[in-house]
Amino acid sequence: MTTTTGELAVRTRGLRKRYGQLDAVAGIDLSIRSGEVFGLLGPNGAGKSTTVEILQGHRTRDAGEVEVLGSDPAAAPRAWRAKVGIVWQDESAPGELTVRETVGHFARYYPNPRHTEEVIDLVGLQEKADSRIKVLSGGQRRRLDVALGVIGGPELLLLDEPTTGFDPAARRQFWGLIRQLAAEGTTILLTTHYLEEVEALADRLAIIAGGRIAAEGSPVELRQSYSSEATVEWTEADGSPRSEHTETPTRTVAELVGRFDGEIPDLRISRPTLEDVYLRLTGQETVR
Repeated sequence: MTTTTGELAVRTRGLRKRYGQLDAVAGIDLSIRSGEVFGLLGPNGAGKSTTVEILQGHRTRDAGEVEVLGSDPAAAPRAWRAKVGIVWQDESAPGELTVRETVGHFARYYPNPRHTEEVIDLVGLQEKADSRIKVLSGGQRRRLDVALGVIGGPELLLLDEPTTGFDPAARRQFWGLIRQLAAEGTTILLTTHYLEEVEALADRLAIIAGGRIAAEGSPVELRQSYSSEATVEWTEADGSPRSEHTETPTRTVAELVGRFDGEIPDLRISRPTLEDVYLRLTGQETVR
């Protein structure tokens, strides 16, 4: 049964995982609502991959509570695994099989799979259905990976760096696929290094740094809460570029209007981006 809107698809409290002297996950509290697209961001080594592996049931935790689709992944029955689709960062399908053969083969692993042709159509591989995997482009192989992740009709889809290596056009096409899956009611947990990808797809996100959640909320909420300054840029009469970081950009512009006769040369006002917030919260912000 599909989880109803408003319920939690994923819930962790005090989640911890330690490797030797390293706290890879140091007490994470996470809540992902059913039906939402949730982004998990963080630099390499921040703990996001370990967290996702625990949610998948592929790695044990040292402490804390974890509930995914109503079950503890560490002790979940086989029926639970059919509800969770996984798209690994590294592809694993054998290159000699065709797309149709591969999707049909994986469908046999699930009690109530989606129709093979339906899934091939969903990921946009109709014209490549009889092509061997080894001749597919990188973007087409990644679409096949998604097909294998959704063939079982999962309630929760875990995507690990799904568009790494994509060119901009292929990435935008892939975003359309994710939006379609979300519109069908699939809960999606996305890990990525592409900030624009999270802004385009995620309802909410969490930024992980040092094994802990540094911030959580919608992209708009994070921009508003963690960086309120705007940047006003213009060019002086002598041709020199100027800029000012301020929380009152309207006042700055009003002062400039009083100084210039007519238009202010090259005037531009920009607000902080999600990338600015991310770099600040993960300790990678550069001095301006």
